[in-house]
Amino acid sequence: MEKNRPYKIIISGGGTGGHIFPAIAIANAIREIHPDTEILFVGAEGKMEMEKVPQAGYKIIGLPVAGFHRKLTLKNLLFPFKLLRSLNKANKIVKEFNPDVAVGVGGYASGPLLYAAVGKKIPTLIQEQNSYAGVTNKILSKKAKTICVAYQEMDRFFPKEKIIYTGNPVRKDILEYRFKKQEGLLFFGLKENINTLFIMGGSLGARTINKSVTVNIDMLIESGVQVLWQTGKMYYKECKALVERKNADKIKVVEFVKDMNLAYSVADIVISRAGALSISELCLVGKPVILVPSPNVAEDHQTKNALALVEANAAQLINDQQAEKVLILEVLKLLHNKEKQEIFAENIMKLGKPNAAREISEEVFKLIK
Repeated sequence: MEKNRPYKIIISGGGTGGHIFPAIAIANAIREIHPDTEILFVGAEGKMEMEKVPQAGYKIIGLPVAGFHRKLTLKNLLFPFKLLRSLNKANKIVKEFNPDVAVGVGGYASGPLLYAAVGKKIPTLIQEQNSYAGVTNKILSKKAKTICVAYQEMDRFFPKEKIIYTGNPVRKDILEYRFKKQEGLLFFGLKENINTLFIMGGSLGARTINKSVTVNIDMLIESGVQVLWQTGKMYYKECKALVERKNADKIKVVEFVKDMNLAYSVADIVISRAGALSISELCLVGKPVILVPSPNVAEDHQTKNALALVEANAAQLINDQQAEKVLILEVLKLLHNKEKQEIFAENIMKLGKPNAAREISEEVFKLIK
């Protein structure tokens, strides 16, 4: 390792907020330890990371890689060609940037990039966010030097001697939620001393959760509860129009919440999908939560994430098929059960890992040394 130049680190992966925001949190933590570190992100062309990473102040290069669809589709015919092009481009990126370490956070782009890094004898670290390891990370784990995980008992998927239990990195500002309640109420136009339900469906929105609210909106209105409803871009106009028709002034509809600490600060109870990032944030803020795992993810890992919390008596799970009938009923029951809320809040906070990003970045520098 040359001492007269800054460290150089590649971070690859993305596809969803659940991969991108932890990657940015790791990059920020790396810069806190060594501010002059050169960091290059590698993502998938056309995916969310190509917008979010530059917004966070980092350079990103896109690969033409795409996922393999489990259903028969013509897109799968293009898969091997895109993969080959991505491998060639990844090799070129690694050769030109010449990183000290390559970090993979999951998602399409991490496969070709880490494969190229391993081929050039560059040490690799992978970060697995879910309780059920993704296919890409399972393949990459054979050559990775270090595997940072967010759940216990991940030696079902990875070599035990490589595993470090760090938790999932989250944005630092999440931890400021405790001091933000008045600002949050003002920002979202909510009132104090009314039970507040925060509904979130991940960065893209969640059809089932939104439908469960729309078909039961009268029940929510009659309950007198205050609602902050993040719908996602696809569903925003339709949900906003419904709330306006109903004159439901206690239901605030937003397309996307950028400042999550403000949303958590006002929430008494949360409805959420069970993506790894959402769960990691909820563990840190200690809010009672009802989880509705998405059935449209690889290996049904959201259900497995949610079950890890249910087994610790730290959350309630409602499956996607039942949500329309029972979700709002169960939420209102929980709102009137302060004892259960306190048990959930206490137990979920025990699972929080507030220093995950720092711990992972320290593992990155250990690989260099």
